[in-house]
Amino acid sequence: MQMNTTPLYRNRQRSNLIGLMLSMSAMALGLIALVWILFVLFSNGFAALELSLFTQDTPAPGSEGGGLRNAIVGSLMIVGLAVLVSTPIGVLAGVYLTEYGDNSKTAEFTRFVTDIMLSAPSIVLGLFVYAIAVRTVGHFSGYAGSLALSLIAIPVVMRTTENMLRLVPGSLREAAFALGAPRWKVATMVSLRAAKSGVMTGLLLAIARISGETAPLLFTALNNQFFSTNMESPIANLPVVIFQFAMSPYDNWINLAWGGALLITLTVLALNILARVFFRNKVRT
Repeated sequence: MQMNTTPLYRNRQRSNLIGLMLSMSAMALGLIALVWILFVLFSNGFAALELSLFTQDTPAPGSEGGGLRNAIVGSLMIVGLAVLVSTPIGVLAGVYLTEYGDNSKTAEFTRFVTDIMLSAPSIVLGLFVYAIAVRTVGHFSGYAGSLALSLIAIPVVMRTTENMLRLVPGSLREAAFALGAPRWKVATMVSLRAAKSGVMTGLLLAIARISGETAPLLFTALNNQFFSTNMESPIANLPVVIFQFAMSPYDNWINLAWGGALLITLTVLALNILARVFFRNKVRT
């Protein structure tokens, strides 16, 4: 077979080679930066992983030792409450947008607001909650922190639920309607059940999204040096502790910051792996 040696073919071959080299170079630079970040994080983070990290509270300035027990418990409480608030709101809103008000003006306005909230900086949402919740009652609280994180998670859950429900075949709904099932039962027992893996994926991604948010918690939950489970008062949390300890002049505080950063990274990694497993199962079914 005779090779094509026309000038046009050689130009296309040269352009393809240049594009391939640029793409590979960009990918290599991105991987180098990512591996570098992970290497520094894991090397410093694993050095700080000790039993005291989970059994002791954050130390006072200048004192030795200490851990992140109060911050870990506070983060679990804040994120857990945010998930409990955002999950039913986001899922039900996604069901409404798909099953009831698909082409209505209310649905269009809801999607518009959702897009704004998805692209809005988290610090703006934190300032909003600070204005309506913190200044109103006169003090910071864990409830305010959960409210701020809920405003970040709801659009993610809602948009994912809507997209997953749109993948459900219309024939499945028609079959349920033909059997005499009411619309609410078709939406919840048929469509939502068929899309449950995708909805769970959106929920896990939302949890990963809010787990490391610092700016909203600075204006809402703030921090607490002592162990506390009172959500009506300032409460310790990992993102704010990492932010404060990383800029401190104390070596043990900096080590604790590395340990907290590693804990959040491993948590987000585990949640992303779970989300990919759910998504893979959804594709196979």
